[in-house]
Amino acid sequence: MKMKIRTTLLVGLLAATLSGSAWAAVTAKFAVTLPEKSHQGQGVAKFVELVKAKSQGEIDIKPYYSGALGNDVQVTSALQGGTIEFTVPQTTTLTGMVKAYEILDFPFLFKNSAQAEKVLDGPVGQKLLETLPAHGLVGLAYWENGFFNATNSKHPIAKVEDFQGLKFRSIQAKITQETIKALGANPVPLAVPELYTALETRTIDGQGTPNAVIAALKLYEVQKYLSITRHSYGAFIPLVSKAFWDKLTPDQQKILTDSAIEARTYQREVARAQAQSAKDTMAKHGMDINEVSDAEHGRMRERVQPVWQMFIPSVGQDLFDQVQAELK
Repeated sequence: MKMKIRTTLLVGLLAATLSGSAWAAVTAKFAVTLPEKSHQGQGVAKFVELVKAKSQGEIDIKPYYSGALGNDVQVTSALQGGTIEFTVPQTTTLTGMVKAYEILDFPFLFKNSAQAEKVLDGPVGQKLLETLPAHGLVGLAYWENGFFNATNSKHPIAKVEDFQGLKFRSIQAKITQETIKALGANPVPLAVPELYTALETRTIDGQGTPNAVIAALKLYEVQKYLSITRHSYGAFIPLVSKAFWDKLTPDQQKILTDSAIEARTYQREVARAQAQSAKDTMAKHGMDINEVSDAEHGRMRERVQPVWQMFIPSVGQDLFDQVQAELK
């Protein structure tokens, strides 16, 4: 009888231990578009490391790099459906569901990273994050993709007139296409996997992405000129599936938010270091690199003002005014 009681107690204690928070393991998939060594990939690795440490191993996140689970649009949809738990797309991916996010794609909006941080890490960024749960997503913070610069195979872009007539790769976002047209080039929508071949065969003349991405894709092999136009700023946004988020405890949710914010500092440092090292790498591979003067940068900014006016109604005049106030 005593043996039976002891056995029952042991079974009960074991069940209680296994059901306790220390053993309630949470597993999740993190879809990452770029390779593990990219600034995006290193940010994810740091985030995963921080979450594991802060949760004492309770939350186990497995990253899938290099688009193994799909492109940004596909995996963001999968988050909404609850089949993938995490991803970190550029904010442009969200503009189809939340028009207000187009404000971050206004060309020549930010002059430097400090301005971008001021807007993203402040009330404007928070206001944008608050729009996401209604769409099945939870945004944790903003990381850096970087300033976009132009490459092409024809000539250096030193002034706005140098864009004239170039066949320039575009993403599907309308604001990006309108920006390219305003600068005088012809937008050609292309997905990243098609980009290298299109440049190599001269189907298109040029494209615009951050330095680190240009180097990672080895576009220096098929492009002669890199012009530091800084015509747009790209921010990544670590996202969580709301279906997954709602199953977590408040403490677990706080761990994810704190880890994303802590990883943000590291990820931005990596992004900026990679932007400079990528520039050096491309110079060594024979690319001609030119800086755009402040005066010509100002002329380019003036040339795209009609694009701003075109998209202010969709993002909202109040939000636009708030961003301008922050920048001032």
